[in-house]
Amino acid sequence: MTSPVRTIVVDDDFAVAAVHRGFLETLPEFTVVAEAHRGLDALRAIEELRPDLVLLDIHLPDISGLEVLARLRARSGPQVDVIAITAAREVETVRQAMSRGVDHYLVKPFTKAAFLDRMRIYWAQRNEVLRFTREDDAVLDQEEVDRLLAAGQSRSPTATLPKGLSAVTLRLVTDALKATDGDLSAQEVGDRAGLSRVSARRYLEHLVAVGKAEVLPRYGMANRPSHGYRWRGC
Repeated sequence: MTSPVRTIVVDDDFAVAAVHRGFLETLPEFTVVAEAHRGLDALRAIEELRPDLVLLDIHLPDISGLEVLARLRARSGPQVDVIAITAAREVETVRQAMSRGVDHYLVKPFTKAAFLDRMRIYWAQRNEVLRFTREDDAVLDQEEVDRLLAAGQSRSPTATLPKGLSAVTLRLVTDALKATDGDLSAQEVGDRAGLSRVSARRYLEHLVAVGKAEVLPRYGMANRPSHGYRWRGC
């Protein structure tokens, strides 16, 4: 039986950290070994406890989560997985997080369902990696490499992304939809994800095409019809 993923939750807000901890502890595949509320405290806890995973906020009171991530990746020895969980959604911040080796990026605010869905995707990816690393001197062919890279993504709308759409931006749009119980217009999604209305609509139409979102009629001024979009993916 696979051991639970030993996780440290890092967030400057004590209440938010407790919420994330509570979400995670509903999944038997994970166990929280510590919380930290400052970047330097997080680095010390990681060094001492050697967790498998860090849930990392970007906005911290001493050093940024990006700096924490950079220092983690500069360490020698086994690497720790990092999932950014943050309100920071600027393109440059997301780009830097990706370039420094973040494993997933979850934008606040989000629902419990969105959080658990992302953790399950990570768990599937981790298990696929472990399956190969248990084999001494394992050599992968192209099909196995492709399967390893795609592990856990079968439930994700990024699996068959059309040309011109970005997986990172699609996640911002997806998270915006998941964070509301109702429906949002393309303009409202764009405002939350930092996109123009036209760009947001392209991503929303893709989500509708792959069955992850649905279109709902809206009637505004002078009874003019418009569209609302609601998350329906599992």
